[in-house]
Amino acid sequence: MPGERILIVEDDERIGATLLRALEGSGYAARWESSGRGALTVAAALRPDLVLLDLGLPDMDGLEVCREIHRGDPTIDVVMLTARDEELDVVVGLDAGAIDYITKPFKLAELLARLRAQFRRAEPRTESRSAAGDLTIDGNARRAWLHGDELVLRAKEFDLLARLIADAGNAVSRETLMADVWDEHWFGSTKTLDFHIAALRRKIDPADGVSRITTLRGVGYRLELP
Repeated sequence: MPGERILIVEDDERIGATLLRALEGSGYAARWESSGRGALTVAAALRPDLVLLDLGLPDMDGLEVCREIHRGDPTIDVVMLTARDEELDVVVGLDAGAIDYITKPFKLAELLARLRAQFRRAEPRTESRSAAGDLTIDGNARRAWLHGDELVLRAKEFDLLARLIADAGNAVSRETLMADVWDEHWFGSTKTLDFHIAALRRKIDPADGVSRITTLRGVGYRLELP
């Protein structure tokens, strides 16, 4: 049985109760809170492995709850539950610190599969130190530098960069990136890959607007060598 601690933050009683039963039935140590402030109190005390966070809370904006959770502990994974599926809304959520999003209404089987994928994710296949031009990473320390200046990367951003550096100059398919950075049995949309690539680009691309990461339509992405 998994045993990972999951905090559900959902004000809809029907959805919250259903998620609690499903997660406990799947072996997770689940806790349900219906308010943002209650969630922050529990997150600080419980230190959950993952938070399922509804963005439409009655007392606080879900994005601010996400930010506050990460101010207290940036290692806590947050998966957004949202009825907002516009690209801008999702990007803002990922910028707030979420690692993934699930759009309502969702199938319970999909949500459970996505959670299994999050907990099953493998370490990126990288040497301790790897470089591509002025980008350098240390896989053991999980640190990255650009022009010698350390980058502040979230977990998935680092994993993506490490995977692209491992094949710098070569095309890496969407399927390969999803398998290596998320999970080989990923269930659901791969749009989260595009949003994380966009976030990574904002941190590593030069000011002249020429991206270091080329989109290969219908294939995947390529990290360009200088």
